[in-house]
Amino acid sequence: MWSSGEALLRAVETPLFWIGVVTAAYFSVCSVYRLLSGLRVWLLGNGRVVSPAKLGKWAVVTGATDGIGKAYAEELARRGFSIVLISRTQEKLDDVAKSIESKYGVETNSIAADFSARDIYPKIEAGLTGLEVGILVNNVGMSYSYPEFFLQVPNLDSFIDTMVNINITSVCQMTRMVLPGMVERKKGAILNISSASGMYPCPLLTVYSASKAFVDFFSRGLEAEYKSKGILIQSVLPFFVATKLSKIRRATLDTPNPDRYVAAELNTVGLQSQTNGYLPHAVMVGTD
Repeated sequence: MWSSGEALLRAVETPLFWIGVVTAAYFSVCSVYRLLSGLRVWLLGNGRVVSPAKLGKWAVVTGATDGIGKAYAEELARRGFSIVLISRTQEKLDDVAKSIESKYGVETNSIAADFSARDIYPKIEAGLTGLEVGILVNNVGMSYSYPEFFLQVPNLDSFIDTMVNINITSVCQMTRMVLPGMVERKKGAILNISSASGMYPCPLLTVYSASKAFVDFFSRGLEAEYKSKGILIQSVLPFFVATKLSKIRRATLDTPNPDRYVAAELNTVGLQSQTNGYLPHAVMVGTD
């Protein structure tokens, strides 16, 4: 019996050896590919993809007077885009517009709009008429004032409506406005700012997390529909950034300030359709 078992082992030894070799080679190739892909994204970047020459003259940014939205407006202006700023308070819009014009020498337009309402879109659409919109940043968003059980959220009915209007409806409606012109010109980019909390269920932030999951899935579906037409559509899923929304004041390596985050994120456009935007954030989920 021992000899028959030994014969069996010898019979399978060579096949098992080659299975091991092939498996090791496969994982080695995958590791090298991921390493090279990561180097391309995080070190080399996308070159001059995000530029008016490649995409179009105007950049439209919602929620543009604070935090990540303001950082996008400033960085895109630095890259030569004229900027349409959309946010709630005209005084703050005027301040940001003046700062951008004086610092970067580009044109700006501003549209005061409260995204918690549904009747604002004809006004926004009129303000965008005739503009060659090369890039749209759907950044406007809201979260909870503090973590809470769903049924304990104050004024739950109005809270749900407001969250949906700001985090979901705004993304769909702004995309509806600018996408036809991009398709006609066969160029353009739409960046939808989701959140890492949209990657996983987040108890006590349930409605916010779910709304950001919608933004991610909407972006990925839209990217599949329109990538063949020359349109870059990206779902952006940051972890914590030091902003008023996150209530984090001090920036660290893994919690960057908005300027640092946006500069890194824009270098991934055209390379990743779904991105965490910043290398330490990508490391947190084990992505390239």
